[in-house]
Amino acid sequence: MLFRLSSPALVLSLLVLIAGSAVGGLFVGRSRREHQHGLREASGVLQGALLGFMGLVLAFGLSLALGRYEGRRAAVVDDANTIGTTYLRAQTLSEPMRSRSLPLLLQYTDVEMRLTGEVPGSDAADQTIAQGSALQRQLWALAGQAVRKDPTASAPRLYEDSLNAMIDQQTVRVAGLNNRVPTEVLVLEVIGSAVAMFLVGLHVGLLGRGLTPLLLAAGLVAFLLFVTFDLDRPTRGFIEIPDAPLAALRASMNEPPAVGPP
Repeated sequence: MLFRLSSPALVLSLLVLIAGSAVGGLFVGRSRREHQHGLREASGVLQGALLGFMGLVLAFGLSLALGRYEGRRAAVVDDANTIGTTYLRAQTLSEPMRSRSLPLLLQYTDVEMRLTGEVPGSDAADQTIAQGSALQRQLWALAGQAVRKDPTASAPRLYEDSLNAMIDQQTVRVAGLNNRVPTEVLVLEVIGSAVAMFLVGLHVGLLGRGLTPLLLAAGLVAFLLFVTFDLDRPTRGFIEIPDAPLAALRASMNEPPAVGPP
């Protein structure tokens, strides 16, 4: 459910939950301050233990989300590299495979750029992936014709090898977009943070301290949670996967091919 929320709605939800837990603990602590003197020591011990646990879980979740984000960025670079290599080698094919393959590779690059902005698992993303797969089949059929036409030449075989790598890379990229932080980890982060901030508020209330530092701490925790979630939302959040390598490749394809027809 949290994955489907817009970024402003997600920020607001986390702030309400974490700050609400802290303020709730503060009110409970203030109501018990005059009657439960022994509760101060117990709440202090629990607060310290839970804060340590919360910090560990937040760091663990953030490292998982950051690793997946870096993997998605690397997949875009590898995708652009494999398409670029295939495009260059397609220029060395004999006709008519050369003139048929080059426009298909331009269309395929446009499809891969469009995939960057699609929500993983959505109908639009599935349609974009299907379009890419259809172009791959057409390109593979042309590669087979090139190999059969000149089975001893090296150019068709090198092209076929790079085309195979390009097809494999799309699978890697799609898998990376769908590889999210386990829901159990995210739920544990949210619940652990809420409970920890409730105990912090309880301890602050028992000590009779002010509200402002508590709200600042709650805002910091909510922000850390949001960054973890945002890194795991490649097309929905503020932290996006840049498609600059694919855009640069597509711009270079507007130039005339470096190798003319054989």
